[in-house]
Amino acid sequence: MKVADILKEKGRRVVSTQLEVNVSDVAELLREEGIGAALVEQGDGVIAGIISERDIVRGFADHGVRLSEMTVADLMTSSVITCSPETETDELMEQMLSGHFRHLPVVENGNLVGIISIGDVVRSVFSELKWIRSALEDQVVRSTAWATDED
Repeated sequence: MKVADILKEKGRRVVSTQLEVNVSDVAELLREEGIGAALVEQGDGVIAGIISERDIVRGFADHGVRLSEMTVADLMTSSVITCSPETETDELMEQMLSGHFRHLPVVENGNLVGIISIGDVVRSVFSELKWIRSALEDQVVRSTAWATDED
């Protein structure tokens, strides 16, 4: 399965924020949207980074109450790894697991076309496994029926 298949299922909507936005406002945005990360865009639409719940928690541990005075630019992860719609899910899982991140922007021809979370990947793999199981069960039933027809 490819990233493009996941995007067909979940959609291509991406929630983003700006560098100068206050961290508490971003935390509120994540809560309202029910998501774990937002892309950070520069004024020209270029991806400047990504900010996640994990970044905010780490910021609180490092800065305490001063966190409320900080901006997205102070906490975001600026080295953003991306994937393409043609990336296979097994490669995607390997990237996410080895890099210890849960969100991956999807870029095609230099344009942002979506974002994939580890939850999206797990859902797609689970769906694929259910399909494989069903196909195997059908084969077993057919082969059992075929074997009993010869008796």
